[in-house]
Amino acid sequence: MKNSDFIVAVRLKSNPDGSSTFEKGKLPTLKSINTSSFWISKHTEDWEEDVHPAPRKQYVVTLKGNVRFKVSDGSTFLIKPGIILLAEDTEGVGHSWEMEDDQGWERLYIPMDENSKDIFVSDEI
Repeated sequence: MKNSDFIVAVRLKSNPDGSSTFEKGKLPTLKSINTSSFWISKHTEDWEEDVHPAPRKQYVVTLKGNVRFKVSDGSTFLIKPGIILLAEDTEGVGHSWEMEDDQGWERLYIPMDENSKDIFVSDEI
């Protein structure tokens, strides 16, 4: 596949010791992803403002805003429109995030079905 057949993605992961990490990669286009629901949000719950694990494995598609995520070792990465986040750090301490600008964060949450095939392709391979 050519690079044009992918969309940039970042995956949050839990480590066996309870810490969190991330890896950069991509998702192939035109691949079916099993899901039964999705929702849109532009509000932030109080618990989201602290370090937290993902409440479920889910794709987070940013529609508006630039958000800097931080994992356990202090490493950060930027999510902006056009980059898909895979939140898979459901165990351990999780991650934190903060807005990089004042335009707010509008996003689409797409929970992963438990039996969905992982289509993430790591750049580290």
